[in-house]
Amino acid sequence: MNTSATNPGHAPSWYAASANDKTVRPSLEGDLSADICVIGAGFTGISAALQLAENGYSVIVLEGERVGFGASGRNGGQIVNGYSRDLETIARRYGPDKATRLGEMSLEGGKIIRERVAKYGIKCDLVDGGFFAAFTDKQVREMAHVKAHWEKHGHTGLEMVSKAEVGTYVKSDRYVGGMIDRLGGHIHPLNLVLGEAAAVESLGGRIFEQSRVIGVDFGANPVVRTAKGCVTAKYVLVCGNAYLGTMLPKITDKMMPVSSQVMATEPLDAKLIEELLPANYCVEDANYVLDYYRRTADNRLLYGGGIGYGGQDPANLTGVIRPNMLKTFPQLADTKIEFAWSGNFALTLTRIPHMGKLADNVYFSHGDSGHGVTTTHLLGKILGEAVAGHSGRYDVWSSLTALPFPGGKTFRVPLTVLGAWWYGMRDKLGV
Repeated sequence: MNTSATNPGHAPSWYAASANDKTVRPSLEGDLSADICVIGAGFTGISAALQLAENGYSVIVLEGERVGFGASGRNGGQIVNGYSRDLETIARRYGPDKATRLGEMSLEGGKIIRERVAKYGIKCDLVDGGFFAAFTDKQVREMAHVKAHWEKHGHTGLEMVSKAEVGTYVKSDRYVGGMIDRLGGHIHPLNLVLGEAAAVESLGGRIFEQSRVIGVDFGANPVVRTAKGCVTAKYVLVCGNAYLGTMLPKITDKMMPVSSQVMATEPLDAKLIEELLPANYCVEDANYVLDYYRRTADNRLLYGGGIGYGGQDPANLTGVIRPNMLKTFPQLADTKIEFAWSGNFALTLTRIPHMGKLADNVYFSHGDSGHGVTTTHLLGKILGEAVAGHSGRYDVWSSLTALPFPGGKTFRVPLTVLGAWWYGMRDKLGV
């Protein structure tokens, strides 16, 4: 297994090892100014920066580590439409009008990705198609219910899959059926965010790496401070997500970092990987603590799963994931695992992203709760719209109530673990 640093400053992932561009950008030194200062060079921050740069704003992005260092460059690389809670749940919680508005936006994240890949020629191994795999008839019925509700909001790319048809998408005996999303897909996420960052720079934006923000001075022209410099701006966008730290507690108290583990096999024989995943769709199962996997462009199986509330990693990453991989594909028992890594995403109590303001000119967005590849692109674009004076869609998101986790900092992790254990037991029992 490869555990060495394959790309300085990045996790030892297959993504970092296969990144198209490993150039290290300079850190911020001295005092600069810009229309917009963005904190965080992941999908949210880079999406917002690109939206603003395309519209003529001067933008500076400050990143504590490397572009795509966090979840944006470590995730499963799956384009999953929608949010971490279905639109029916959103309607019950926030009302039908807001569910309708969120439904109107629910496919836009994937559309933004595809548009930017085409516009800027980003090489990120984009492949269309996703499969949701069901272990039980109950899960199949739930998928059919979700499909019907999605279609009310204009999603026409969903199709139910019978047990006899499962083999079209994945050759495993574990599943009794499922659902495909032809508007889903998969990408090399680190190459995607690196390509988008290059697009920002091509439009005059500036990105500084290894420039961790240590404070924000609020005011008519807020000042964002690092150890060696500062940026004075008209607006600040806080897009640090799970890696923001404790600098801005009004944000971080309403989210919890959660780790997920991923591994990549050695390159497989082309015939074997095509047999396992014939359609080259990405796959995620329907359990509460789910597994997700897909083919890579160099014929590896990339397999993820597991969960660590509070951002804690298990001592043995492959010990968590590999047994599930072998339940799905027992024929890989002798296959080597060449890369294993983990990364944190930001979870909210409601499992709905949290957007808002810390001041009239300081915006934030975080808490995509496991559906970040698409929602970060959408919400980053919406942050850019709001700064430009078009706040209609931002107002919808910022009106959604964000709640603190019960138990405070001491008990929020064990209480969340207890809840996850309960839902995990329901999955195992099929109830």
